[in-house]
Amino acid sequence: MVLKAFFPTCCASADSGLLVGRWVPEQNSAVVLAVLHFPFMPIHVKELLAQVQQASQVGVAVLGTWCHGWQEPNESLGPFLEGLGAIFPHEPWLQLCRERGGILWSCKVTRLQAPAVPDTPREDQVMLIFYDQRKVLLSQLHPPAVLPDHQAGDATASASGLAAVFDTVARSEVLFRSDCFDEGPVRLSHWQSEGVEASILVELAKWASGPVCLLLAGLLSLISAASTCRVFRMWPLSFLGSKLSTCEQLRCRLGHLTLVFSPQKAESPTQLMRKANTLVSVLLDVALGLALLSWLHGKNRIGQLADALIPVADHVAEELQHLLQWLMGVPAGLKMNRALDQVLGRFFLYHIHLWISYIHLMSPFIEHILWHVGLSACLGLTVALSLLSDIIALLTFHIYCFYVYGARLYCLKIYGLSSLWRLFRGKKWNVLRQRVDSCSYDLDQLFIGTLLFTILLFLLPTTALYYLVFTLLRLLVVAVQGLLHLLVDLINSLPLYSLGLRLCRPYRLAAGVKFCVLEHETGRPLRLLMQINPLPYSCVLHTYRLPSCGCHPKHSWGSLCRKLFFGELIYPWRQRGDKQD
Repeated sequence: MVLKAFFPTCCASADSGLLVGRWVPEQNSAVVLAVLHFPFMPIHVKELLAQVQQASQVGVAVLGTWCHGWQEPNESLGPFLEGLGAIFPHEPWLQLCRERGGILWSCKVTRLQAPAVPDTPREDQVMLIFYDQRKVLLSQLHPPAVLPDHQAGDATASASGLAAVFDTVARSEVLFRSDCFDEGPVRLSHWQSEGVEASILVELAKWASGPVCLLLAGLLSLISAASTCRVFRMWPLSFLGSKLSTCEQLRCRLGHLTLVFSPQKAESPTQLMRKANTLVSVLLDVALGLALLSWLHGKNRIGQLADALIPVADHVAEELQHLLQWLMGVPAGLKMNRALDQVLGRFFLYHIHLWISYIHLMSPFIEHILWHVGLSACLGLTVALSLLSDIIALLTFHIYCFYVYGARLYCLKIYGLSSLWRLFRGKKWNVLRQRVDSCSYDLDQLFIGTLLFTILLFLLPTTALYYLVFTLLRLLVVAVQGLLHLLVDLINSLPLYSLGLRLCRPYRLAAGVKFCVLEHETGRPLRLLMQINPLPYSCVLHTYRLPSCGCHPKHSWGSLCRKLFFGELIYPWRQRGDKQD
C-alpha cells in the first residue's frame, strides 16, 4: 500500500523531534503540521494536542519522529526515537530522516498490529510530498463546496482529494500561533517559527473595529427604517423611487454598507470574500466620486457646464424642428398622407415649443442645480452616474413623449389591421380561450371592415415613418443610459479584492495543484513538490462577482424585434416584477 506523507518545506531544516499532524484514513495520508522539539514532557505534549483538537476540531496526534542527520548522529538518536512509539502510539508510525548533506531522505513506516494477510510486509511504500504551509493555509481550494463545513465541528469529515489537506491546514491555524519564541512547555517549528509580526496600529484597529461597526450598523438600521416609512410609500414618492436610477443606487449602496458594517462574523470564506469585495468596491466608488467632485468644483467647471447646457438644448430642439419640417414635406421622395402628416408634424412642433419655453424658464436656476448635483459625487461615482442618467432622461423627456405617441398610434393601427385581416378570412379572436376561432359576418360588417382596413392601410406609411424616426431617437437615448447603467453595474459587481489577490498573491485562490518530481531513486521514497495552480481570472469573476443591484433587460433579441415591429413600448431598465406596458 502506498502511503502519502505531506511534509511542510519550512520544517526541512528543523531540529529533530516529533511529527505532529493529522492522519486521513480515507486518503491513506499523513498531513504533518509541525515538528515538536526536544526536550519536552509527554504530559505537556498531550495537553497541547488536546487544546488544539478542542479549538480546531481537527484530530491532531503525534504521527512519528523526525531526525535531522546534519545536527544529530543517527547512531545515538535512532534508538531513542524508536522508543517514543510506545509513549505516543499511532497506527501507522512514521520515521522520517534527512541524512547528512541534506540531499538524501529516508522514510520508514511501521505498523504495530500484525498484517491481516499472512506473509504481507509490515512496511508500506512511502510517497513524500513537500508543500508550502503558508500558501496552503492562506489559500482556498476551489470549488469551495468540496470542503467540509467549518461550523459543523466534525473532525472526521471526509473530503475529496487534496481538499482534506487544505482543510486540515486551514483549520489548524490555532497550532501555528505557538512558535519557538513562546515561553511554553513545548517548542514547535512551523511556518511562523521566525516570530509573529505585530503592530500597535493593527491591534488598535482590531480593538476599535467592533464598536465602530456597531455604531455604523445602528445608524444604517435607522436609515433603513426611515426609508420604509409610510410617507415614502405615498403615490408621488413611491412612483419616483421606483423610476429614478438614483434612488435604486442609494438603496443598493445602503445594502452594501449594511453588509460591510454588520457585526456578525462571516460564516464561510465565500462570505468573507464577498464582504471584502463589497468594501473595496465602496471605497473605490467613493474615491472616484471625490476625484470627480474635486474636478467639477475646480476652475469653475460647473459654471462653464451650466453656460453650455442651454445652447446645447436649443441646438437639439432646433435639429428636431428641422427633422419635423423634413418629415412634413416629402421625406426621401416618399409620398405621405398630407392631412395626417401636417397634423402629426404640428402636434410635435408644439411640444418642442413647450419644451424650449420650459428650458429657458429654468435657465437661471441651472447653475445652482448643477452645483448641488455635483455634491452627490461625495456619495460615490455610481450615485453621480445614476443621477446623470436621470438628468438625461429628464432632458430628453420630449423625445420620450414623441416615441410614446408614435408607438401608441402605430400599435393601434397594427392591431386594427390584424383584427380586420381576420375579418376577411372569417375569423375572430376569442378572448376567453385566447385563440382564433371561425366566425360568420354579414354584408354590412364586411363592408365596414373593408372600408376601415383600406383607410388604416393607406395611413400606415405616414404613421410608420414617424414611429421609425422617433424610435431611433429613443433607442439612441436608451443606449447612452445603458452605457451609464453598465458602468454603474461594473463598479457595483466587479470583485476587485479577489482580482487583486489573484494578481498579487495567486496562491490565495487555488484551482488545484501540480506535482514536480524531486527525487525518484530505487530504495528511496518518491519525493514530490506540491505547487498551487491559481484560479483563472475568468473563474475569479464568475465565482466572486457581486450580485447586481440594477435590472438588466429580460428581452431576447427576438422578443425585442417583435416588440419594435408591433409598436409595443420597451422599458429596458424597468424594475423586476413591474408590468412591461
